[in-house]
This record gives sequence, structure tokens and C-alpha cells, in this order.
Amino acid sequence: MAIESSYKLALGTEAPPFSLFDTVSGETLSLERLKSDQATVLMFICNHCPYVKHVNPEIVRVANEYTPKGISFIGISSNDIEQYPEDGPVEMKKTAKGLGYNFPYLYDETQEVARAYDAACTPDFYVFDKNLLLIYHGQLDDSRTSGNIPLTGKDLRNVLNSVLEGKPVPQFQRPSIGCSIKWKKDF
Repeated sequence: MAIESSYKLALGTEAPPFSLFDTVSGETLSLERLKSDQATVLMFICNHCPYVKHVNPEIVRVANEYTPKGISFIGISSNDIEQYPEDGPVEMKKTAKGLGYNFPYLYDETQEVARAYDAACTPDFYVFDKNLLLIYHGQLDDSRTSGNIPLTGKDLRNVLNSVLEGKPVPQFQRPSIGCSIKWKKDF
């Protein structure tokens, strides 16, 4: 497992549009359809990564807490399923149902969306404002797979609370750390 940290997509960058297959509903969903008039959280996640497995309980808690407040959440898996079949659509649907994801879990088969967002690792968190401009790109919180720091979702919660309260988003943003995106060999 290669450890990678998220790259710095410039704050203020407009979210690249996409339409991807939702493994939960079986529909093709677009960013335009899924975005919120408050904020949209886009997460590059996958099934096999131990870092994602570690943060999944807090992702679910945060999504369950903030969705009723008008925040949209979108999960995307972009890994090469030839190398990592457990990250394929059938297993994604099982994971989403088993963990209780209340958000779409989209499959980026071509990996074009991950490249458009300069995604580097799983998990990788992005928050876009109501105009789909990037206001946060970083970690969920300080918890890691090793160590004793509890999951709190502190960094993501601070951003979302700032948006909901009409306050400026913190400018200090720690990059996410996790498994590298598993790129296709022929891409």
C-alpha cells in the first residue's frame, strides 16, 4: 500500500462537471443534479483502502448530520478494478448499503474525474460552495489508522459549520493522507 497525500487544487477552482454511474441507485448522476445550494462535499474513496475503512464510520456520521442541513455528499471510487476488483461497482454497492451511506457512491471507470480533480489518494475530501467553487481540500481530521487519536471529523465539520454560519472557511488546510489512487496501467 503506497501512502500518498492529497495534492493542492487551488482554492477557488470551479468543480469540473461530471456524470457517473451511481452503484447504489443504478442511475447515471451528474454533479449538476447532486450539488447543493449550501455546499457540496466530494470524497474520493474506495472499498479496499485501510485509511478509508478507518474513516468510514465518521464519514457516515458527518453525512447523516449535515445532509439534513442542506449539504450534499458524493462518494467517488476511481481505482482500477483489474488490480483491485473489490473496488468495482458490485462491491461498491454492497459497501454503501452495509455501511449505510446516505449519499451516492459513483464509479469513475475511465478515471477522468479523478484526473480532473487532481485526486491523489483515498480518502481525499473536497468542499465546494453553492457556486461550486473549491473552499476546502484536505483531511477529515487528525485520526490515522495507527495511533490513538479518535475520529471526530473536526476539519470537515469546521468547514461545513463555517459555511452554514456564513463565516469564512479556515484557510489552513491539512492534506488528506491515504492510499494512492490505483491508476490504470494504460492511461
